[in-house]
Amino acid sequence: LAFLLAPVQRWLTHKLRGRGGVSAGIITVLVPLVLAGPLVSLGVAFANQFAELVTRLQKQPLRFDLDLLVQLERYPLLGSLSAWLRHNFTTSHDQLQDWLVGGARLLLPSLASTGGQVVLGTLDMVVHFFMMLFLLFFLLRDGRVLLNRSLRLVPMEPQRRSRLLQLIGNTTRAVVYGTGLTALAQGVLVGIGFAISGLPSPVVFGVLAAALALLPMGGAALVWAPAVLALLLRSQWGWALFMLLWGLGVSVSDNLLRPLLISSREPVSMLAVFIGVIGGLSAFGMIGIIVGPVLLTVMAALLRFVDETLSDTP
Repeated sequence: LAFLLAPVQRWLTHKLRGRGGVSAGIITVLVPLVLAGPLVSLGVAFANQFAELVTRLQKQPLRFDLDLLVQLERYPLLGSLSAWLRHNFTTSHDQLQDWLVGGARLLLPSLASTGGQVVLGTLDMVVHFFMMLFLLFFLLRDGRVLLNRSLRLVPMEPQRRSRLLQLIGNTTRAVVYGTGLTALAQGVLVGIGFAISGLPSPVVFGVLAAALALLPMGGAALVWAPAVLALLLRSQWGWALFMLLWGLGVSVSDNLLRPLLISSREPVSMLAVFIGVIGGLSAFGMIGIIVGPVLLTVMAALLRFVDETLSDTP
């Protein structure tokens, strides 16, 4: 946050005639106010719809229309496959229903325990939040001084050192904006698609889609594709087709928005971003989505600087 808000800090400090402490304090106070409203509203909606979803699974387990295979036999391309499945699919409707009920009963205690862990972790989250604000103030106020002192320790020519710092900043902003805004847009679109097609808990699945959109593979399709299948199994052909087209549009927008937003600030290799996200997730967890691509880009820049130095050496 301090890094991303540094331009705002410089602008506000200039407006306040050099009073960096006052501008850092104003930004630190505004951060929770700006974030609290949307996050609290989203959290309340998510909790309510999640509770409704769990209640629905308890009272009305999913029901599949096995006559769907018979209906599919009318179509030329799917007829033979549907006939083979119908003749070889010996599981009865009651057996399938028992499996679904059993699976729901196994899932619900896990969901309940997860909810309990979330409640128990609330105090820890509050403590970390205020610690974040405490550090944010000092990093905003003194960040430039600390950065300049640290840069003096880097054994590199001033021009290349400045270029490396610019590269790190642009790459970090590119990955944050490109990955974060793309995931946010996909989550919103998936939630809208769920709401239009009448599927339950659009906020829950929208948040889930936004979280999965951070992954380099699968992404939001891991949410909307099962929704299409569920609509098909309920014989809601029109809504299934709508959700399929809507979901394809969401996934295509990912391939368009992500490279556009990332490359708008720095010509970052998409291969480096892809490999960096996978390796970063494995090594650092969720923060690795940002750290991984930045590390790879910085390593590539350092190797390029070394190569240029060796080439200039007689």
